[in-house]
Amino acid sequence: MQHEANSNAVPSAAVSDVSLPVAGIDVAKDQLDVFIDVVAQRLRVSNNDEGVARLVATLRQHKVRLVVLESTGRYHRAAAAALLQAGVNVSVVNPKNVRAFAVADGRLEKTDAIDAQVIASFGRALNPRITAKTPEKQTVLADLVSRRRGLVQVRVAERNRGQGQLPTLAATQSTKLLRLVNQQIEDLDRAIAKLIEGDDDWHNTSKIIDSVPGIGPETANQLVSSLPELGKLNRQEIAKLVGLAPLNCDSGTQRGQRHIRGGRDHVRNCLYMATFNARQRCDKFRRFFDGLVGRGKHYQVAMTACMRKLLVILNEMVKNKTHWDSKFAS
Repeated sequence: MQHEANSNAVPSAAVSDVSLPVAGIDVAKDQLDVFIDVVAQRLRVSNNDEGVARLVATLRQHKVRLVVLESTGRYHRAAAAALLQAGVNVSVVNPKNVRAFAVADGRLEKTDAIDAQVIASFGRALNPRITAKTPEKQTVLADLVSRRRGLVQVRVAERNRGQGQLPTLAATQSTKLLRLVNQQIEDLDRAIAKLIEGDDDWHNTSKIIDSVPGIGPETANQLVSSLPELGKLNRQEIAKLVGLAPLNCDSGTQRGQRHIRGGRDHVRNCLYMATFNARQRCDKFRRFFDGLVGRGKHYQVAMTACMRKLLVILNEMVKNKTHWDSKFAS
């Protein structure tokens, strides 16, 4: 989808003008349900070039200052990219946050039209951060990585299924399927590596990550593609984004146990294995982990702390464009 920005687009500075409308979009595979709050206008358009062109014209007509839509994987990306290309201020938000907002506001009904109105109210109340324009190759990379992640899940499920005693036909099919899945994962790894090598920033970031003991090229490429914010946020922000920030649970004089929650679970899974390997390869990481366990911390608590430490180190390395030095783990 390509739509040229023009002079009728609402400038980014106008996003703070609360007198201008906010639009919420409920995204489906084939259609977009839209609600524009100030004028209370509802609109349903096709989730394609023609539909988005019609939507852009309506948004410009009402001088909509912000469009909010939920992250829904592939379905929202083309619409968001086209709106950004047209100069519209877009914020892509977590569906869980919108649902929590709806429940808190007493809106328990759920239809596409109602969801669009809830999303608009969410945008009006919380004024979420505007999403940066995503280059087409970033979308391609995200799709490849998402496909790889899905195949890894298939492989794990098939391996678990194959651990039992299977009839001959089922065992043969399982073996063939695993062989095919493994081949497709290898093909995707090569395609991802080629895409990253063709971009100087991605390639340099991958090399920086790969310099850490225990992290190999595939893990580095996974982090480049799944965590483009690496090096752009501070240590607290990056930890919270990934879901590795210990969150308070206090009430009155009682101080509850800190827990992690939310964030990008696929990035945490990647960091878990990287941290496990780093403990084997780096004495300082191993001593840090052993010290936590020695003070009575559970294994998973100690691993989470090590993952957060590794993430913060990677964030600083990428931010400063520096390769690994053992002093980082001190």
